[in-house]
Parts: sequence; structure tokens; C-alpha cells
Amino acid sequence: MSRVGHTYTRHFDLDTRQHEILGLDLGEGPSRRLLVTGAVLYVVWAGGMLLLFGAPSKVTFTLYAAPPGVITFYGAQRSKTNERRRNLAQWSLFLRYLMVGHRPVINGGRRAAARSEWLPMRARLGDRAEVLTGLPGLGALDTALGKDEPRDTAGGAIAFDNKPRMYGPDVVYRARKRTGKKQS
Repeated sequence: MSRVGHTYTRHFDLDTRQHEILGLDLGEGPSRRLLVTGAVLYVVWAGGMLLLFGAPSKVTFTLYAAPPGVITFYGAQRSKTNERRRNLAQWSLFLRYLMVGHRPVINGGRRAAARSEWLPMRARLGDRAEVLTGLPGLGALDTALGKDEPRDTAGGAIAFDNKPRMYGPDVVYRARKRTGKKQS
């Protein structure tokens, strides 16, 4: 007999929609999340482009408007790898992992990991590193990606050879009697 678990949180994922903007009827309406994400991305992108290149011309207008639209359209869709996240969140986490890397938690977070204990970029990329360095003009990245494995730290791993033993009440009674402790 197999057991089946059901998750109902997706059923409660209600998406609010904007049905009207400035008196213009939008019919079914786009998702408000999509509108807010698009507005923020457009302001950041267009602001950066204006600071770098100035006002757009007829030729460069598409470069000012298209990237935030494409990122918003595909980023607002549900991720295929993790249903609970949007693509934009998945992309952000992937970029963060590439830039910052994996920082191990040592002894429950009591000590911060040294830089030598972080995973190098080549190990984070995995098989994609070979594909990336094989592309024309990107062979110089081979040295920038570093080694495959993290550098060795103070020493090798410590092997534990614990053997569990079970003691019955008679053994515990004799041990308490030997140490002179009273039974409570």
C-alpha cells in the first residue's frame, strides 16, 4: 500500500489582477505582480541606460525598452525546477551562487568559513565550466575560474569510530554502586 501526500498551498496562491488603468479597460487584466516587477525593472534599466548613454534615439529605443519586458515576461512565470518559486527568483539565486559561492556552515555557524574553504568558481559551474571555456574568445577564463577542488585547509577529515553499546539496568546499578552515588 502506498501513501500519497497532497500539498494544497498552490491552491491558495491567489493572484490579484489589474482590470483597469487610468480608465482604460484591460479585460481579464495582467497580474499585479507582473506589473510591479515590470515597472521596477523598467525604471532601474532605463535609469541606468539614461545615465550611461543619455536619451534614446530611434535606433536604440528597443535596447531601452525590450530587455525589461523580456525579463519581466519570462521571470514572472513559475519555475519548472521549483514550483513554489518564480523564474526571476531562481535566476537571482543562481547568480548569487555564482558570485558569492557556497560558504560552509562550520560547527553550527560558530565560526565563519575561511576564504580557502569556499567552493571555487569552477566547482560551482560544474560541467558548464568546460563548455564556457570552449566557446570562442573565452579561453582566457580558464585561469580565472581556478581549480576544480577547494584548497586544503589545516588537515584531512577526522574519522570517527564510534561503537554504540547498550547497557541493561543491572550494569547501571553496579556502576552506580561502585561510584558511591545514591539512587534517586
